[in-house]
Amino acid sequence: MQLRAVGVELAGNRVLRDVDLAVEEGELLLVAGRTGVGKSTLLGTFNGLVPWFTGGTMSGGVWLGDVDITARPPRERAADVGYVGQDPSAGFVTDTVEEELAYGMEQLGLDPPTMRRRVEETLDLLGVADLRGRDLRTLSGGQQQRVAIGSVLTMHPRLLVLDEPTSALDPTAAEDVLATLARLVHDVGLAVVVAEHRLERVVPFADRVCLLPGDGTVVVGPPAEVLAASPVVPPIVELGRVAGWSPLPLSVRDARRAARHASPIPPVPPTSQDQEFCRAPGNTPAAGEGLAARGLRVTYGSAGRQTVALRDVDVDLPAGAVTAVMGRNGSGKSSLLWALREPARRAAGSVSGSVGVGLVPQTAADLLYLETVGEECTAADRDAAAAAGTTRALLDRLVPGVDDRVHPRDLSEGQRLALVLAVVLAAAPAVVALDEPTRGLDYPAKRALTEVLLAMAAEGRAVVVASHDVEFVAEVADRVIVLSDGEVVSSGPTGEVLAQSPAFAPQVAKILGPPWLTVEQVVAAREQR
Repeated sequence: MQLRAVGVELAGNRVLRDVDLAVEEGELLLVAGRTGVGKSTLLGTFNGLVPWFTGGTMSGGVWLGDVDITARPPRERAADVGYVGQDPSAGFVTDTVEEELAYGMEQLGLDPPTMRRRVEETLDLLGVADLRGRDLRTLSGGQQQRVAIGSVLTMHPRLLVLDEPTSALDPTAAEDVLATLARLVHDVGLAVVVAEHRLERVVPFADRVCLLPGDGTVVVGPPAEVLAASPVVPPIVELGRVAGWSPLPLSVRDARRAARHASPIPPVPPTSQDQEFCRAPGNTPAAGEGLAARGLRVTYGSAGRQTVALRDVDVDLPAGAVTAVMGRNGSGKSSLLWALREPARRAAGSVSGSVGVGLVPQTAADLLYLETVGEECTAADRDAAAAAGTTRALLDRLVPGVDDRVHPRDLSEGQRLALVLAVVLAAAPAVVALDEPTRGLDYPAKRALTEVLLAMAAEGRAVVVASHDVEFVAEVADRVIVLSDGEVVSSGPTGEVLAQSPAFAPQVAKILGPPWLTVEQVVAAREQR
């Protein structure tokens, strides 16, 4: 499939300029770039969402083989281009796995025997045959993602397009989904286009990288070649740059081999992340006393079919520290954050300590209700009794350049999240609770968010972050709590907990071993030599 001289203008902004891009059969193409540069727009040109649903104008052509399909609406491209958005559950239209896999074929008018055969083939191909009768709402995030992929694969598309397929998944589920995509590419010969901010997860699987530098153009080439000059790189490439490795490693295996021949790096000096408490009480201004939860129990459903999300959980969230809550999808992380804020969510247990929990939920856009970005920022300053421009300054720090006149719904996923983060953080609550706050954010934005949260902790506030993003947790957290099936299974200093977990270890720890966690630690150690 090819884009030929494609240009897109949305709301007066030239997002894409004369883009030429060919996706080959049996290729996985990774689309990368800063938050808001137009990755989702580029993906939307393949299946017609741009401009048929987004509005705006588009020039150039979209070609499928020798046929120009630019004038075809999305419904007429569905058989050739399978598309899975950032939230797979938002695209479900039936109740069970088997029904969802068959739905697209029903719309194409395929005969029942063909539909039955393709459903069985897809169930086996994706390894979800045991889920065929399950209610879609009961599936984990990784299972939902695979079912969403399967629902378009049954139509036998020639191209599969995925927008941030791992952003809501724990590391293990993300690896499962990416392994599935790799199998589709190598064994079935499917062409796959993936847009993703967590490059550390996808780069090892990519045949080529399509980088959007921000001026509407694209740079396409082999991953090592494109990332060598990119300002947006995963930790493994950043470490390779610092160490001077050539060629730059793209996998942990290659980096470990390169590290064997590197000059010795002195041990990391004891840091706050390796101590019992990052910031001793009394060393920072007391904005609040933090939170202490005892015996928290959260349940969902009716008495006859009750699901226990949290089982008598005890947690301490001290003021002046950042606590990360981790665990696989469905382990109870979101339930914990909501239970800390709202008594009505608790079936049992108590929470003592600071009042006023500022919560950013996973569905962050639910907190936006005004017509423009500027109005949201002004209202947030007013509601928080903050100085004019406080919210806007936070937004610019996370994702610079967002137009005040734009409607929040016209922002990218990452820009919307950054706006909500700015709105909540501008109020400077005594306790900050963030649920997956890095979805859609690029590496510079995550670094800026880390600085903001560490500054708030240094002021004596309690910060708790539920996240699957191990690289972000390694940068920001003082302590980590790991949940499984609604129970605390591990708790302690970040370096200790992450280093002991193969699933949650950051890339630097996998390459150099403990106590290394981040590239910044390596840089600091080299400077001290």
